[in-house]
Amino acid sequence: WYAQRPSETEKCSCFCFSVFLQVFLAALSFAYFAKALSGSYMKSTITQLERRFDIPSYLIGIIDGSFEIGNLLVIAFVSYFGAKLHRPKIIAIGCILMSFGTFLIAMPHFIIGRYKIETSVRASMNSTNSLSPCPASSPESNRAGCERESSISMWIYVFLGNVLRGIGETPVQPLGISYIDDYTQSENTALYIGCVQTISIIGPVFGYLLGSLCAKIYVDIGYVDMETVTITPADARWVGAWWLGYLITGAISLMSAVPFWFLPKSLPMPVDKHDTSCIPEQTRFIKDSPTMEHKFRPEEPANLHQMAKDFVPTLKNLLGNPVYILYLCVTIIQFNSLIGMVTYKPKYIEQHYGQSASKANFLMGMINIPAVALGMFSGGVVMKKYKLGVMGAAKFAFGTSLLGYFLSLFFLAMGCENSKVAGITVSYTGVEGLSYQERSLLSDCNSGCLCSKKEWDPVCGENGITYVSPCLAGCTSSSGSGRNTVFDNCRCVALADTHTGNLTATLGQCPTRDSCDNIFPYFLALSVLSSFIISLGGTPGFVLLIRCIKPELKSLALGIHTLATRTLAGIPAPIYFGAIIDTTCLKWGYKMCGGRGACRIYNTTAYRIVYLGLTLGLRTVSFFFCILCFALLKRHVKREEKNALTNGSAELESLKKEENSSIQCEQFTLASDCSPDRETHL
Repeated sequence: WYAQRPSETEKCSCFCFSVFLQVFLAALSFAYFAKALSGSYMKSTITQLERRFDIPSYLIGIIDGSFEIGNLLVIAFVSYFGAKLHRPKIIAIGCILMSFGTFLIAMPHFIIGRYKIETSVRASMNSTNSLSPCPASSPESNRAGCERESSISMWIYVFLGNVLRGIGETPVQPLGISYIDDYTQSENTALYIGCVQTISIIGPVFGYLLGSLCAKIYVDIGYVDMETVTITPADARWVGAWWLGYLITGAISLMSAVPFWFLPKSLPMPVDKHDTSCIPEQTRFIKDSPTMEHKFRPEEPANLHQMAKDFVPTLKNLLGNPVYILYLCVTIIQFNSLIGMVTYKPKYIEQHYGQSASKANFLMGMINIPAVALGMFSGGVVMKKYKLGVMGAAKFAFGTSLLGYFLSLFFLAMGCENSKVAGITVSYTGVEGLSYQERSLLSDCNSGCLCSKKEWDPVCGENGITYVSPCLAGCTSSSGSGRNTVFDNCRCVALADTHTGNLTATLGQCPTRDSCDNIFPYFLALSVLSSFIISLGGTPGFVLLIRCIKPELKSLALGIHTLATRTLAGIPAPIYFGAIIDTTCLKWGYKMCGGRGACRIYNTTAYRIVYLGLTLGLRTVSFFFCILCFALLKRHVKREEKNALTNGSAELESLKKEENSSIQCEQFTLASDCSPDRETHL
């Protein structure tokens, strides 16, 4: 009885195991939150960066993809060597690098000058004098003495900072998930992974909310008098305080590194499987337990040279698994669709439904992202409740993805018409359906002024048509100042208006039509529903990845999976999505010293077709690979079951032999007990 009582050391081992496991789960969840926060905030500032640095969408895609470039540089080595070293401390170092990269992204704001807006609006508060928007000379002639600003290359700092942020994020997922899988029971692994990923989804919620808040604040807040800023957050030239959020997310990433410094390389494991002071989660680390054999890796080499020597054979072993290769193909294609869609979804909401950047980010954070979090958590609960195996998880993930795909087809029908912009989408007489060759910003009504065709200073006429500038609207005078400026005697407004009088125009584009506003709530509802259904298969699909490979290859498999998705999806998807979106631009902005800048207005119909068409087309292709993957996975499962049945028969035969030996011992011995020595003698 005394020998069976747990010693003080064993009690401490059980207690320490429980504490360290809980601390690691909490720390990993916070690290996931921090990296998701900074990543989602980066996507929420896509429009702001594009306008601030006057760059097209494809270049923004390169900046966004630079995060994956950082991952690409180190992911394979971190996943392989990191799994054999001190995983918590490597994660801590990664979090520190991630924070430094985030701070570097914000640095250009403190280097370049103030943001300048091309506008014909008078900044003075004195409204007694009128100002003619018609220039006395050509605006292009005033650019001769323009000095090129250093802000043209400032986006390079954002690019490099995002690369460093990607390097720092590298060890969090592969080392963190493999650490959890090594020290939790098989039936609880899916739930723990689901919980960690669900908490990480909270990061994008706060990321987009932070992006919404910063987008409302003017970029040079504290440096300029806000009364002199004549544009609103709904204007295509508005730039929010994008830099402020990066300072906040960088500080949070730095905080996430602290707990990992105090965690051990491996958790203390009880050695006695009959230790009643330990809960089942703790006593499952018994090397002779047949249900836990997949948790233990073989002894690792003692030096880096031997580890490096074994890297290539290990990699060949992993890539020789056809199920794993097909799984990679499916996820790469689906990640191309997902990353491209998520990157430009706030911009799609802005351009297609006429919402401000602040509102688009707010809706993404408060409506769309929580649906994804609930879906991922629910997927983990379903796996635990119904104890889904490998095939069950694969069928569940495929079914939810297919259902979400069919729901997404309805997005194609939820379109809005182009905004009425004179000379771009409609003629100056209000006739819609201009072809590209017939578009012209110049007309008889504005021929009396030397108007620039490169400016974008929109005004809304009383007739509901937007004009590119007050000059192109034919306005000859103005009253008021700042945001209250009103342009009078606009001759072009009279061409598409039936009534006469003092025709005026006000600052900004005309609001979207009521029909588009009525469609927008349905778009949001369908977006939430489809996001929830698709994300249901996220956790089962992730568990499928780590269950279709050998236990000793888990960390490397997760690393290669991350490497492949980052390289073949995370890097190219934002670039070619952005390049295709650029083809739908109707009016480009121009930099102060010449050269094309950011797009001011898009063809909403073409934008919808290329954006949704490319997203759904990629997912269609992925389903063909899913069918082949199912066939191979089914054969793989049958082969594993056959091997397990063969091993079970061998064990049963061994037990029968032991039982027969015991019976023979009882028959031939005359003593009360049959000792091993006695049995051998007989």
